[in-house]
Amino acid sequence: MRLASRALILTAIVLVALIQVNCGKQGEQDQQDQQDKLKEDVMTTEPEANPVIVMKTSMGEMKIELWADKVPMTVDNFLQYVEDKSFDGTIFHRVIKGFMIQGGGFDPEMKESPTRGQIKNEASAELKNTRGTIAMARTGVVDSATSQFFINHKDNASLDHQNETDRGFGYCAFGKVIEGIEVVDKIAEVPTGRSGRYDDVPVEPVVIVSVRRAD
Repeated sequence: MRLASRALILTAIVLVALIQVNCGKQGEQDQQDQQDKLKEDVMTTEPEANPVIVMKTSMGEMKIELWADKVPMTVDNFLQYVEDKSFDGTIFHRVIKGFMIQGGGFDPEMKESPTRGQIKNEASAELKNTRGTIAMARTGVVDSATSQFFINHKDNASLDHQNETDRGFGYCAFGKVIEGIEVVDKIAEVPTGRSGRYDDVPVEPVVIVSVRRAD
């Protein structure tokens, strides 16, 4: 009887040990499965795409990607003007071939458009004013941009961020033409002259018919 009892006790101990081992293995497996699931979620989660806008002008249409991932405040500001349809019916009021075309601030009668407040200049060394990029126009004050923008007709390194001084801070590029760069070239070729106190104004207005989000 004693031998039988001892055998039963030993069997019970072995079973408990096996259960503990199996539970431990199951726990490890559950933990590994959870880690694998987290890794899979990270791998399958795609970053949010940058917004794209369609700019229709009297000389053709452009698609422009806006770099919300790099300069979110600047893009948010621009998109608010888009949502408000503030650019509709404005013109490219300053055109300099081999430099840039500037718009977003005047109607065909050269009457200045209303704007919201000035925004922080997010220019950085990473963001270059290369051909086809769109950037915020401003005064000599670093943080003075509102609605006016320009599209670079060529690489303009002199407009890039150099340092933190007023003179070297540069102009914030916040997107790039991804379709329709030939429209920029066409606009850059138009005859210009003086209108009131403004130079480099197209003789025949180049109208921004509409600006809308493409996404």
